Amino acid sequence: MKGDSKLFYLQGVPQYYDWGGQSLIPALIPTTKSGDKPVAEFWLGAHQSAPSVLIDEQRHLLDHIIASDIERFLGKPVAKKFGRLSFLLKLLDVKDMLSIQVHPSKAEAEREFDRENKMGIALNASHRNYKDDNHKPELMVALSDFWLLHGFKTEEKLANTLLCVPELNFLLPVFEQSGYEGLYKRVMEMPQQEVNNALQPLLNRIMPLYSSGKLDKSQEDFWAARAAETFGKEQGTRNEEQGTGNEEQGARNEGQGTGNDEMEAIDRGIFSIYFFNLLYLKKGEAIFQDAGVPHAYLEGHNVEIMANSDNVLRGGLTNKHIDVMELLKHIKFEAAKLKIQTGKKIMEKEILFETTAPDFQLSMFNLEIGDVISIHAETAEILLLTEGSVLISEGTKELLLEKGHPSAIIFPGGNIQGTAFQKAVLFRASVPVHRSE
Repeated sequence: MKGDSKLFYLQGVPQYYDWGGQSLIPALIPTTKSGDKPVAEFWLGAHQSAPSVLIDEQRHLLDHIIASDIERFLGKPVAKKFGRLSFLLKLLDVKDMLSIQVHPSKAEAEREFDRENKMGIALNASHRNYKDDNHKPELMVALSDFWLLHGFKTEEKLANTLLCVPELNFLLPVFEQSGYEGLYKRVMEMPQQEVNNALQPLLNRIMPLYSSGKLDKSQEDFWAARAAETFGKEQGTRNEEQGTGNEEQGARNEGQGTGNDEMEAIDRGIFSIYFFNLLYLKKGEAIFQDAGVPHAYLEGHNVEIMANSDNVLRGGLTNKHIDVMELLKHIKFEAAKLKIQTGKKIMEKEILFETTAPDFQLSMFNLEIGDVISIHAETAEILLLTEGSVLISEGTKELLLEKGHPSAIIFPGGNIQGTAFQKAVLFRASVPVHRSE
């Protein structure tokens, strides 16, 4: 990379998952279109599995550029504390439900990543749980109406749910005697036939209501019915793997079956829909999810920032690898402290979303035509435009962020001016340097 410029276009990496849509990301980045394949995520960062590309006279992998001179490209405080770009920025199009999932703490990730390495499990193996040695706290900001599950309900609310949903009454004594941990372990470890026996009467009752449009998205029954419609036609063999968490079970199931291959398995993740808080976020609202908080995205568009990690432990509502034993090791069995935020105004047009994570911070500019902003970068910062167009400049160098080229990176010392050519929404991903010193 030549010259002293601090400002460059950054090309992200699309991720094609079954739960994604075909509107949001291809509309913003037309080159991500891939036939009928859904485009679920757009990654901006330097994660080893999908590093972004910095565009200069040539194209450079961002992780390689940063590794070539960490202090130059991250600044001394961030380079010393993290030794890498410490965050990953994503754009998500959640058309169908994501998995019930949880993320490990930093210490847990380091220990488990090392354990799987010593076991010789390849990083790209389908049954690999830990893709790196990092934790994955994350913040999401809704770009549309957004529905998600987030953490356990309060004891009072969860007990009331178990009382009022007749098919779940049998779990109320379990919760009263064994709390969150006993309740969740009960449903996640029970044999698949018991899952079917417990949930089939529930589905018999709610599916006709769902099919006739008599349920709405504010009701847990709606999402339980949608989950059954989406995931309930899997064969029982896959869900036997869910119940045991045994990494070898899946391989045996694929090859041999269990002798009950025709049984339709009801996804045990449906229980979580009733146990967790069902949240609705309006455009511009945000929520932070720390290590150990179980959650699942249900529907909508968002921008998400997280520590630079891809460690996800899944427990249902997915066709991806599920390891219940690992999931249960890392969940916080307690009521979630709900804090939906709209951000804190820190400059005339800039709103900061607060978190406790030292790895990242995210702010958002809502700009009218002609608005001018200034950015001084103390570490590497990534800009992502989700609406409109903004001309950003560093001295005589100018980049237009717009449809087709929505993202850029600024390196330490960069002083950037931006002018909105259209009404625009611009996200700024960085690191709270004062917490890294």
